[in-house]
Amino acid sequence: RSARAVAAAMSVFVTRRIPAEGLRVLSQASGCRVQQWDSEEPVPRAELLAGVAGTRGLLCLLSDRIDREVLEAAGPDLKVISTLSVGFDHLALDEIKKRGIRVGYTPDVLTDATAELSVALLLSACRRLPEAAEQVKSGGWTTWKPLWMCGYGLSDSTVGIIGLGRIGQAVARRLKPFGVRKFLYTGSGPKPETAAEFGAEFVPLMRLAEESDFVVVTCALTPATQGMCNKDFFGRMKKTSVFVNTSRGAVVNQEDLYDALAHGQIAAAGLDVTTPEPLPTDHPLLSLKNCVILPHIGSATYATRSTMAVLAANNLLAGLRGEPMPHELKL
Repeated sequence: RSARAVAAAMSVFVTRRIPAEGLRVLSQASGCRVQQWDSEEPVPRAELLAGVAGTRGLLCLLSDRIDREVLEAAGPDLKVISTLSVGFDHLALDEIKKRGIRVGYTPDVLTDATAELSVALLLSACRRLPEAAEQVKSGGWTTWKPLWMCGYGLSDSTVGIIGLGRIGQAVARRLKPFGVRKFLYTGSGPKPETAAEFGAEFVPLMRLAEESDFVVVTCALTPATQGMCNKDFFGRMKKTSVFVNTSRGAVVNQEDLYDALAHGQIAAAGLDVTTPEPLPTDHPLLSLKNCVILPHIGSATYATRSTMAVLAANNLLAGLRGEPMPHELKL
């Protein structure tokens, strides 16, 4: 009977095909019984509800909405949720806390990859790289012209960072050698120790909008940040400024962003996150030359995704064993 009890104690449901290294950690763990939705595509809602029933542990992705319905389908045995993400806005934390369920997540390990992508997206947007590459293919490149395909450079510029957390700092660290003159930042409060490395100044959101040549959004999605970059915000930005978002799509009011880009209120934008995801192929933003949109690939390096999967697996196992997790979200 004790062997059966151990197996029940270690039964887990994995909501997607994840990097092999992560799955290996689970399958090699003593007494861990893994059930997995083995597909590149998200688990259908009905399969998710059936899959979690009676399990002790759940390993999920940011595309899985873990709400009260899922928690009720899981039943009282669910003790641990491990998300393969640094963001946790897909988790109903109040409901999870109420049930005494522990939550693991994967911060730090994707910081560098996401910061690199943020810089790549910023350069792509400000130097018009996708637009220029398209001209080569379409025959628009006829000769060298003094003003053709001109964009904006980082040298001697002011960069505003919304959310000077791990990723925001990593972005600033990478942008500094480009000759940025000044860093501004905003968030829930000043971080003088952190900001000292970049000589960054803490300013209100609207002052950041007014003074920055480049705005990079790397904050978490919370009720306070939802829809924060809106008509008023874009209206305060310079006509020559470039806006980049690699955090969560809902931080931006996309209708307002479209208007700002279409009417020349701002110069360009680069987005790795949108609402919804995927963005419908007929979405107005996709009709704009001055908007570069990527399919949420901030952490998409082989090494990073593999490390995330292993960390998510280790968080899950530690939680199931009643041990401290490598990275636990304190509820």
